[in-house]
Amino acid sequence: MLLQVQSTDDMQVVKSSESTKAWIEETNRTLPEGVQLQLWFDTADIYTSRMDLITESSILGLILVFVVLILTLRPRVALWVTAGIGVAFIGSFALLPVNDVSLNVISTFAFLLVLGIVVDDAIVVGESIHHHTHMGMPGEEAAIAGTLSVARPVIFAVLTTIVAFAPWLFVSGIDAQVTRQLSIVITLALVISLIEAFFILPAHLRHVEPRQNLKGLALKQQQIAHKIVDFAHNQYRPILERCLARRYTTSMIFVGGFMISVGLFATGWVKFYFMPQVESDQIYINVNLPTGTPYDRALEVLDQLQTAEKQLEKEVSERANELGEGSGALIEGWYTRSRRDSVVAIVRLAPPEERDLSAREAAERFRDLVGEIPDADEIRVNYTLNDSTPSVTFVLQHDDMTTLKRASEQLQLHLQGYEAAFFVRDDQRGELSELHFQLKPGAEKVGVSLATLSRQVRQAYYGEEVQRLPREYGDVRVMLRYPLDARQQLASLNDVMIRTADGRSIPLQSVAEVTLGESVQRISRRNGQRVVRVQANVDRDAVNEISKAVDDEYIPELKAQFPGLEVLRGGSQESEDEFFSEIGALYTVALFVIYALIAIAFKSYALPLLIMTAIPFGFMGAIFGHLLFDLPMALFSYFGIGAAAGVVVNDNLVLVDYIRRREQDGLSSPEAVVDAAVNRFRPILLTTVTTFVGLIPIMAERSTTAEFLKPAVLSLSFGVLFALFVSLLMVPALYLIGWDWQQRVRGAFVVSH
Repeated sequence: MLLQVQSTDDMQVVKSSESTKAWIEETNRTLPEGVQLQLWFDTADIYTSRMDLITESSILGLILVFVVLILTLRPRVALWVTAGIGVAFIGSFALLPVNDVSLNVISTFAFLLVLGIVVDDAIVVGESIHHHTHMGMPGEEAAIAGTLSVARPVIFAVLTTIVAFAPWLFVSGIDAQVTRQLSIVITLALVISLIEAFFILPAHLRHVEPRQNLKGLALKQQQIAHKIVDFAHNQYRPILERCLARRYTTSMIFVGGFMISVGLFATGWVKFYFMPQVESDQIYINVNLPTGTPYDRALEVLDQLQTAEKQLEKEVSERANELGEGSGALIEGWYTRSRRDSVVAIVRLAPPEERDLSAREAAERFRDLVGEIPDADEIRVNYTLNDSTPSVTFVLQHDDMTTLKRASEQLQLHLQGYEAAFFVRDDQRGELSELHFQLKPGAEKVGVSLATLSRQVRQAYYGEEVQRLPREYGDVRVMLRYPLDARQQLASLNDVMIRTADGRSIPLQSVAEVTLGESVQRISRRNGQRVVRVQANVDRDAVNEISKAVDDEYIPELKAQFPGLEVLRGGSQESEDEFFSEIGALYTVALFVIYALIAIAFKSYALPLLIMTAIPFGFMGAIFGHLLFDLPMALFSYFGIGAAAGVVVNDNLVLVDYIRRREQDGLSSPEAVVDAAVNRFRPILLTTVTTFVGLIPIMAERSTTAEFLKPAVLSLSFGVLFALFVSLLMVPALYLIGWDWQQRVRGAFVVSH
C-alpha cells in the first residue's frame, strides 16, 4: 500500500516532512509484527539539497570575490565592498514577506544571480574612491568626488537593469510563479545596493588615506594593484590603439562571432529545452487504458511492466558480473498498482553516485523493455523532477469528424516512422458500443414518450434508489433493479415491459426500435471547432528535429490530402510559443524604456544604441558557455543573459560617461576613448572577474541538483566573460565609428554651404 501525504500551499515543506517522519516513527511502535511503515520518497530532500547547494555556493562564491578584491584593492576597500553585498542581501531578505515572496529555491537562486550586478555597483564606486585617494585627495574629499564621478552611470545602470528584469513580473500563466519571484528579488537587491553604494560605502571609505612605507601583505597587495594598472598602460593600450586604427575590422570580428553563436543555436549544436531536464531518483510510468477495459487486461499490463523491471535489473547485474562493468547497483525498490483504466509503476533508483545508469538511460531502457501496449490511450514515462516528458503534439481541426479521424490516423502512421518517436496516440480514446432507442409510430398515442422510455430502462438496469440506511461511515443506498444475470444479457431487452400512464404494461419492443451503434468517448473543441490532438513521446534530443521535419515536410502533404484541414501546435510547444510571444512583446517595451533612460542620461539619441549593442553579446557568451559544458539552454538561461546584460550595460555606461567627460576636458574623441578605456580598465576587469569567480563553485558542482541552476549560471558567467572584450575593444571601436560618421556629416554640411 502506498500512502501519499501532501502539504497545503501555505505549509512549510521541511516542517511537514519532519512531522510526517515523527508520525511514522510513532506509528511503527503500535503496528503488529510484520507490518511496518517506510518512507518511500520525500520531496523535502529535493528542497533541502537545492537550498544547501545554493547557500554553500553563495558563501564560497562570496569568499572568492573577497579574495579577488583584497588582492586588487586596498583591504579596507575590499572589506567594505564585500560587506555591502551582505547589506543588500539582508535588506532584501527583510522585504521579501512584504512583497509576498517566500524563501524558496527560486528566490534564493535570484540572490546568487544578482550577486554579479550588486558587486558591480560597489566595485565601481569603491574603485572610484580608491582611485581619487591614490591621486592624493584627502579621505572625505576623495569619497565625495569618487562617488559623484560615477553617480550618473551607476544610477542609470541600476535603473536599466531593473527595467530589463521587469517583463518577468508581468508574465501571465503558471510560469509567473517562477518569474515574478526572480524579478522582485533582483529589484529589491539592486535598489538596496544602490542606497548602500552611495550613502553607506562612501562613509566607510572616507577614512582611507594614501599609504606609505608598506610592508608584508600590504606591499604584495599594492604590487598586484600596480601590475594591473601597468598592464592597462603597457599591454592593453597598444592592443586597443591597433584595434581602434582598424575599428571597422574589429567591429566585424565581434559581429562575426555573434553570427557564429546564432548559427550554433539555430542549427542545433546548442539545443534548447524550455525547462531544464533535471534527473530524478525515480522512474514513473503511467499507462492509461480505455474506459471499460476489463480488469484482467489491466493485470496483463501490470505483469508486462513488472517483467520489464526485473529484466532491467537482471541486465545491469549480468553486465557487472560477466563483463566487470559497473557495480551492478540500479534499483532500490519498486511499486506497482493497477486499476481498470490505469496502471502505474514507480521504480526507485539507487543514488546517482552508486548506480550504473543515469535516470535517463534507465528510463529509456525500461521503456524499450516494456514494448508496445497497443490498446493504451496514453503512456507517460518520466524520469525528471519537473515532470516533463519530451513530446511533440499536433492539433488537427476540421468540421467533419470522419475527416479528422482519417487525418489523425495518417499523422500517427507518419510519426511512427521516426526511430526516436514512440507511444504515438491521439486523444479520442476509441469508440464504445451503445444502444439507440427510437419510438415507433403510435407509441405516444398509448402514453409512452422518449423520456418515459429512457427513465424506465434506466430504472431496470441502473436501478432506482428506494431507501437509505444510515451507518457509521455513511449512508447505504438500497437500489431496486433487475437481477445481475438479466442485466448482463442484451437478450433481456426482449423481456422488458414499459408501464403506460394508465397503468398498463406493454413490451419494450412494441413501442421502440433498439439498435446497436458506436459512440466516441471524448469530443474536444477549440474555439468552437472540433479538434483531435495527436501526440508522440520522443527522445529529448530529437524534439525540435522531429517537430520541424513534420511541420516542413509532411503537414503540407496532409493538408493537400484533406482539404479544409488545419494543423496547429499543441501541448508544450503551444504553451512555449505563447510564452515567448508574450515575453517578446514585453521586452519590446522594456528595450524602448532602457533606450529612453540612457538617452536622458547622456542627452543623446545615438549613444543609447552604442551602449545597448553590448546586450546581444551576452547571448554570444551564453551560447559558447553551454557549448563548452555540453549543456542545452533552457528558460533559466535567459535569466542569466539578462543578468549579464545588466553587468555589461553598467560597464559601458561608466566607460562612455568617462569618455564624454574627457572630451569635455579638451581631448579629441580618439584620445578621449583611449584615455577612458585605459583608466576604466581595472573596474571593468574587476566586475568581470568577481562575477565569474563568484560563480565557479556552482559551475564546478557535479551533482544532479546543480543541473537545475547551471543554465543561468553558465549564461551569466560566460556572458560577462565575453562581454569584457566587448566593453574593452568593441565599444571603443564603435564609438569612433560613430565619430567618423559624425565628421563626414559635418564635412558634407560645410561643403553644401
